[in-house]
Amino acid sequence: MTRIAIVGVAGRMGRVLATAVHQDADAVLAGGTVRPESSLVGTDIGELTGLGKLGVMATDSLERVVDDIDAVIDFTTPSATLANLAFCASHGKRLVIGTTGLDDEQLATLDSYCDRVPMVFAPNMSVGVNLTLNLLQTAAAALGDEGYDIEVVEAHHRHKVDSPSGTALKMGETVAQALGRTLKEHGVFERVGQCGPRRDDEIGFATVRAGDIVGEHTVMFATEGERIEITHKASSRMTFAKGAVRAARWLSAQPAGRYDMQDVLGLNAES
Repeated sequence: MTRIAIVGVAGRMGRVLATAVHQDADAVLAGGTVRPESSLVGTDIGELTGLGKLGVMATDSLERVVDDIDAVIDFTTPSATLANLAFCASHGKRLVIGTTGLDDEQLATLDSYCDRVPMVFAPNMSVGVNLTLNLLQTAAAALGDEGYDIEVVEAHHRHKVDSPSGTALKMGETVAQALGRTLKEHGVFERVGQCGPRRDDEIGFATVRAGDIVGEHTVMFATEGERIEITHKASSRMTFAKGAVRAARWLSAQPAGRYDMQDVLGLNAES
């Protein structure tokens, strides 16, 4: 049984994660944190999430449940995630990271813990998205050098703070790697004014932020006469939450290192 703590358990994603842990037969909700200044400190997490009394109280720090947990799930902010990574390194805990928007320096810091913390870091924990990444790799290898323009279109709710989404970037990276390109050189993230015609080797990105869209991603391969679209649409955050719990359980048998959902699902060739 994997004992899991949820960081930011009072947030939209945190509540769904708590529910997913509670519903998993091989996991137990052993803790959850809220902001230190929150009035929810000391609240039963079950009542907070609509699960009924569980006898597990929201705390202001992971330190308060350090002896009760095996793994932490974090879908918060880059700075908070790095602080929680340091906690896991100090206390021998495992970490599942769904946080997006980390910059290059923060990613380097994350990697510096690979020899101390078993972690799964993925922009999207959905099983369907990770299968989609495999489809994109195949499609890009077959089409990308044959005159097909490649565009990534993503849509999320109006509260999302980073753009493009981590999933969109991962899709673009997957396509780029299959073609021997990089997003740094070939990614186009803005088209405004007289920007001229697209280059043949561009990988374009377009972003929508509106309403309560959970997450939609389409990668388009278009040429004269036809267009192929590979699309994933999420209608509930629960798909991400279940993937995160699965990752936390999977980590129980893994040594220190940085893994992704392709590893968890056994989709990497070396897995």
